[in-house]
Amino acid sequence: MASEQAKAVMEEIGRLSVEQIRQVKEQIDSEVALVQDSISNIRTAAARFESASKALHNLTVHPAGKQLLVPLTASLYVPGKLDNVDKVLVDVGTGYYVEKSVEAGKQYCERKINFLKANNDKLVQVAAEKRSAAEQVTAVLQAKLKQSIVSK
Repeated sequence: MASEQAKAVMEEIGRLSVEQIRQVKEQIDSEVALVQDSISNIRTAAARFESASKALHNLTVHPAGKQLLVPLTASLYVPGKLDNVDKVLVDVGTGYYVEKSVEAGKQYCERKINFLKANNDKLVQVAAEKRSAAEQVTAVLQAKLKQSIVSK
């Protein structure tokens, strides 16, 4: 059924002018780029949650009172001391923080990682479909260009 629809769409595209086919190809290419950017953003977010989960694990192995360096920026640290290793503040978005136990914080991170990976898998599939459509439109465009050259 899906391949029949794809064939019908390609036949309709084949009836378009060369300029219209170029516009369709540009639109599909921009959609592919947008999906690729979304995939990249999801992977970055998942990596941040994985890093947070590891940091929570490391927090549990250190006793209260341990000296450590606290990052203020990516390259600026200040000395600090662990005070309470049982509770953490979790950024749940838009400037809201929720106090949770370390275990609940880890579970939150794992839920987010699983959610992001599921969305990543869906977007990878969409990207493959969009790339396939772009290749098909390119083939139709090349055939149309050859046909117009031969007819001249």
